[in-house]
Amino acid sequence: MFNLSEQVAVITGGGSGIGQSIAEVFAQQGAEVHILEIDEASGQSTQDKIKKAGGNATVHSCDISQQSEVIDVAKRIFQQSGSIDIWINNAGVAHIGNAETTEEEDFDRIYAVNIKGVYNGVRACIPHMKKQGGGVILNLASVASVMGIADRFAYSASKGAVLTMTLSVAKDYVKDNIRCNCIGPGRVHTPFVDGFLKKNYPGQEDDMFDKLSQTQPIGRMGKPEEIAYLALYLCSQEAGFVTGSFYPIDGGFITLNS
Repeated sequence: MFNLSEQVAVITGGGSGIGQSIAEVFAQQGAEVHILEIDEASGQSTQDKIKKAGGNATVHSCDISQQSEVIDVAKRIFQQSGSIDIWINNAGVAHIGNAETTEEEDFDRIYAVNIKGVYNGVRACIPHMKKQGGGVILNLASVASVMGIADRFAYSASKGAVLTMTLSVAKDYVKDNIRCNCIGPGRVHTPFVDGFLKKNYPGQEDDMFDKLSQTQPIGRMGKPEEIAYLALYLCSQEAGFVTGSFYPIDGGFITLNS
């Protein structure tokens, strides 16, 4: 089950956090993994780790907010590998602030990466998937896609857009045998969390980590690999009947806090 042999998978932001775990799990399951990263060094680190474990991975330097770059990389991958079977729009940025404290440049950055980056990804991969007779697109949304979270104005707007773009793509391309779903993680322990705590709560990192962990009813943050396992299911043949769906993976955050 969940065998990705002979599958070509493209993962944006695969150099760290959730994207890195997805890349590693997919490679373990036999996929030919292509990592799109603006931080080429982190992408190279993931590639090296996968190859050391016996997997197949290639890193591509790419700014997902620039459509021409994403389209060019997708073309090269398709020409070299013969297909793009899976495309995962994982790369994203966070922002803390409400409508009054969110500056225009902050909003523009969130839009460029979290919304336009997903649009660029689907625009780049869909023509190739149509040509080959189908494929799978998976977008990383958030619990913020479906519920209000304090001080996440721009971020929530962007993740709401990811959810509705998912539904639109699923509807428009179901007859082309292209499935499109999205995942809605709650808090996940990634390097971003550690960096955020170090920057904003110096000397109080452990206490604040515990407080953030307890906001999940299950009592802890998620692990990147737990998100990767759900991604693996949704991109595998075992999920062939699933499209246009939003899958929370949040330790009960949405249902038990409502």
